Order: sequence, then C-alpha cells, then structure tokens
Amino acid sequence: MEKIFGKPLITQEEILHRVRELGLQITQDYMGKNLILIGILKGAFAFTADLSRSIGIPAGIDFLMTTTRESPGGESTKIISDPTLNLTGTDVLLVEDIVDSGVTAHMLLEKLSAHRPKSVRFCALLDKTGGRTVDIRPDYAGFSIPNKFVIGYGLDYKNKYRTLPFIAVLDDRTKA
Repeated sequence: MEKIFGKPLITQEEILHRVRELGLQITQDYMGKNLILIGILKGAFAFTADLSRSIGIPAGIDFLMTTTRESPGGESTKIISDPTLNLTGTDVLLVEDIVDSGVTAHMLLEKLSAHRPKSVRFCALLDKTGGRTVDIRPDYAGFSIPNKFVIGYGLDYKNKYRTLPFIAVLDDRTKA
C-alpha cells in the first residue's frame, strides 16, 4: 500500500509510539480526575480508539460529529451531534485528528465549556500551524506537520483513505 503514496509522512510505527507517549502523559496529568475523552468524528475515530487504550486510568468516552465546509469567506463548521454524557464537573479532553486553521477546535472548546466541566483541554494528533487563522494550540500534540493536505489514520479525501495505517501527503495520484 505504501507504494501508492510513496514514503509516508508519518509511519504506522511512529504514530503508535507517539500515541503511547501521549497516553502516558495524559495518564499522569489526569490521575485521580474524572476524565472524559470527546473524540471528533469521523476523522479522529482511529486516534481516539488508540489513545483511549494508551491511557492507564478509567476514562469515559463520547463523540461529537462535525461537518466543515470551505467557503469564500473561510471555513464554516457545524456540530451535528451533542455529547451524550453529562460533562458538568468532569475533566474533558477534546480529541482531534488535526488542527489546521483552528476554527473548528476553537468552536468545539467553546461548545464543550458551555457544559460546565471542571476543565477542558485539547489533544490533536497533527498540528499544522501553517494554516492557522485562530490563535489556538493543543495542550497535547502528536506531530507538527507541514502545510500540506494529509490522509490516512482517520483523515480522508472525499471519504477515502481513512483506513491507511500511516499519514501520507495527498497528491494527484491519490485524488483519483
């Protein structure tokens, strides 16, 4: 499969190693707390699953679904679903696949804060600062990447390539 995309930007082994490191750090930071992970569908499904298994404390898991559309004035994000768990008084960790412009993450953090959790922090597998339009940084970040369109490990192009076990840069060969 790697031959289709050339050399992966981030290999499966690098992803799994970094997710374990993030899990250990989150375990230490949230020891004794009431942690709830909120994964953002569809892109963060694989990351949320692997991260949750790397965290060594009991944690709740919930998901939100969003849709993001590019428009002439920038991008607009709409939340399609709300959390199903009661977040009041909990420690919420938003789990995102990628932070690009920061618009979606900023909006989601505000939305989750309205549920009156004790704390809200944010973890992203990929941090693409070159596309940032909102001043926001993840509390936990897996990898900094160049300002390129990437696919794999949950990230898609026209709902394809989510199942790749690595991260690759989208090129003209993969758009077909």
